[in-house]
Amino acid sequence: MLSTEVLIVVRWIHFVAGITWIGLLYWFNFVNVRSMANMDAAARPHIVTTLLPRALAWFRHSAWVTVVAGLILIYGLYWSSGDIVDSLGARTILSGMILGLIMLANVWSIIWPNQRRIINATHAKTPPDPLWARNALYASRTNVTLSFPMLFFMASSSHNPLDWPGIAVAFAVLAAIGFGTVMAVQKWWAPRF
Repeated sequence: MLSTEVLIVVRWIHFVAGITWIGLLYWFNFVNVRSMANMDAAARPHIVTTLLPRALAWFRHSAWVTVVAGLILIYGLYWSSGDIVDSLGARTILSGMILGLIMLANVWSIIWPNQRRIINATHAKTPPDPLWARNALYASRTNVTLSFPMLFFMASSSHNPLDWPGIAVAFAVLAAIGFGTVMAVQKWWAPRF
C-alpha cells in the first residue's frame, strides 16, 4: 500500500505530465496541422527542424511519464488492495488506463518514429516520404479520438464511476465527439481557421 503523501505526489506528477501530453496532442492536431498546411513552403523546413523536435520531445516524454505515474496510481488506489475490476471506480479507471496505453503505444511506435524520419530528411534536405506524415497524422488523430473518453474515464473514476454498459456507451459517444472534433478542425472547417 502506498502512503497518502506518495499518492498525492504521484497524482500531481500524473496531472502535470498529462496536461503537457494532451495539451501538445491538441496543439499538434488543432493548430500545427492546419498551420503547416497553409504555411509558405520555404518556411516549413525551418519549423520542422527547430520547433517540432522540441515539441515532440516534450510530447513523447510527457506521454510515458503520464502513463507510469498513472500505473503507480492505479496500483496504489485499486490493485494493491486486490480491486482490479470489482468496484465501479476500478472498472472506470481501468478503461481509461487501457486507452492511455494505446495512446502511448501510438506515440512511441508510430507518431515519433515517423516524425523523426521527417525531421531527419528535412535536415538532410531530402524530401520526406508522404507516407511518414500520413502515418503520424492518422495515429495522432486516433489519439485525439481516444483522449475524449480517456479523460472522461480518468475524472469519472472517483466522481461518477460507471459499470461496463455505461463505459461502453460513454466510450462510443465521446470517441465520436473526439473524432468529429479533430476532423472538423483539420478538414471540414479548415478554411475557417
